[in-house]
Amino acid sequence: MHQLRLTSGLLLALMAACWPLSAALAAPSTYRYDTTHSQIVFSIDHNGFSRPFGRLHIAKGWLRFDPDDWSQSATELDIDLASLDMGDAAWNEAVLKPAFLDVEKARYAHFVSTSVERKDDTHGVLHGNLMLRGVTKPVDLPFTFNRMGTTIYGLHTMAGFSATAMLQRDDFGMTSNANSIGHSVSVWLELEAVQDDHINTTKESQ
Repeated sequence: MHQLRLTSGLLLALMAACWPLSAALAAPSTYRYDTTHSQIVFSIDHNGFSRPFGRLHIAKGWLRFDPDDWSQSATELDIDLASLDMGDAAWNEAVLKPAFLDVEKARYAHFVSTSVERKDDTHGVLHGNLMLRGVTKPVDLPFTFNRMGTTIYGLHTMAGFSATAMLQRDDFGMTSNANSIGHSVSVWLELEAVQDDHINTTKESQ
């Protein structure tokens, strides 16, 4: 009986000692967005003739992600509206003016996630809030988890995602040219993130 109590006590002690390690291993990893390989592209109707594309640059952002438990995941990022590229300098200038993006008043759009809804092994919906032109609206982004792995030279651990969104420009105060420019904006995001254990992942960490 004494031997049984001793063995049981030893097992409990080992379990207690290992619990912090297992909890740490289960914690989500932190990442910073690779702003070189991450892209944001959008498209909007032009008087029914075409749906031209524009591109925007991610200025900075972080991601917290656990491939086994998506409920612990979160993200925050800033989009530099001044980086707008519509393929023509004069067109860029027109879209950056107060009638549309109003970059002089608010250069950055800011997205903060609120929750992640997992659909299957590779698909989910990211729920969050987008602040654009000083207006904050809820946004849902259906996404695909592409893969997690190391770079070809093994220098970094990466996570990759593809996401889409549909925005209504009127929701953010962009009501100009209502008869010639569409109101629904299709958005595509291709995101790569580099594991970085030192990045600050406090929400609203601007």
